[in-house]
Amino acid sequence: MLLVTTEFIAGADIEMLGLVKGSTIQTVNFVRDFGASLKTLVGGELKDYTEMMNKARQVATDRMTIEASALGADAIVGVRYATSAVMQSAAEIMAYGTAVRFRR
Repeated sequence: MLLVTTEFIAGADIEMLGLVKGSTIQTVNFVRDFGASLKTLVGGELKDYTEMMNKARQVATDRMTIEASALGADAIVGVRYATSAVMQSAAEIMAYGTAVRFRR
């Protein structure tokens, strides 16, 4: 599945199939969350949170592509990501875009 952030694919004649999206809510465990709060005292990257967000983006992307595949899509254009905090130490990631099929 081709994923692009542009609204078109250069040289391709595409048929739009519709909006597709995928989302997940992820959190780190209490011990890692406590460790991260201590890390804020000295500064630096919060690696557990970075890993959590990378995993969440991948899960959301996978769910979006599964939805697009079910529509018979060849690609997703206009791919975007959104995030929001749903509670302390938990974040929702949403991936969305427009599923398209190549016209032959």
